[in-house]
Amino acid sequence: MPENTSALPSPPWTLRPGARTWRCAPAPAEVRDFHAALPGYAPTPLNELPALAEELQVGRVFVKDESRRLGLPAFKALGVSWAVHRLLGERAGSGRDPGPVTLVTATEGNHGRAVARVARLRGQRAHVFVPRGVHPRAVAAIVEEGAEVTAVPGSYDEAVRRAAEAAAARDTVLVQDSAWPGYERIPGWIVEGYSTLCAEIDGQLAAWGVHEGPDLVSIPVGVGSLAQAVVTHYRSRDRGGAPALLAVEPEAAACVLAGLVRGTAVSVPTGETAMAGLNCGTPSSLAWPCLQGG
Repeated sequence: MPENTSALPSPPWTLRPGARTWRCAPAPAEVRDFHAALPGYAPTPLNELPALAEELQVGRVFVKDESRRLGLPAFKALGVSWAVHRLLGERAGSGRDPGPVTLVTATEGNHGRAVARVARLRGQRAHVFVPRGVHPRAVAAIVEEGAEVTAVPGSYDEAVRRAAEAAAARDTVLVQDSAWPGYERIPGWIVEGYSTLCAEIDGQLAAWGVHEGPDLVSIPVGVGSLAQAVVTHYRSRDRGGAPALLAVEPEAAACVLAGLVRGTAVSVPTGETAMAGLNCGTPSSLAWPCLQGG
């Protein structure tokens, strides 16, 4: 595990100018086609906010609205649906019966609900571990998807540990959106799934007349998987100007910031956050090289 640190820099931000020139391989092109074939798929809106642009004294501001994605209130279904598709396809291709399988995960809300929904749609079971602080409505929504829910009287990181232990059972697979050494393939598929969101933005900006792409992209960060997908999208191509990428996380759970300042991945103790889904103390090991580089 990464080393622990409790100290945050003051002021709480850091800048790496060389990030614009860092490059990586792109996400698989077939991910967008997979999502486009799912029932209920439609690109989520990209809304322009002229009042905010005027307030910030910039040219134009756009916000990608992920409040309705494949019937769920978050982007998480993009990653989970692709990862489970790859997982079940691999099991079938190996000659094993792909089901029944129990999909296990830890969540602070939206990821767990996405795992529960996809499991139900694919005829599988789901077991979701929920840490303290998750709103009862979020837990109820997961239960309504047909999942078994286990409450953990600890942090998100503790819930992840409990889920990983449970996934050792027969015909049980961990579907976690955070990676660590030895567990990176499924989180990698989840990140690939998020690439559809970025591909949609390209077409939507072009429809708004912004053909050269954005100058700045701001991304909320928990364990960093969505940010990894955004970095991969904008740092895997040479055409056009490379945008600045701004990662935003709560001061009470700023594990990525602490790592960027230290120059190595670290874990931090977390406090209370306004958004439960960002209350994460350890960055994904798979995301970290992308976040540090790009």
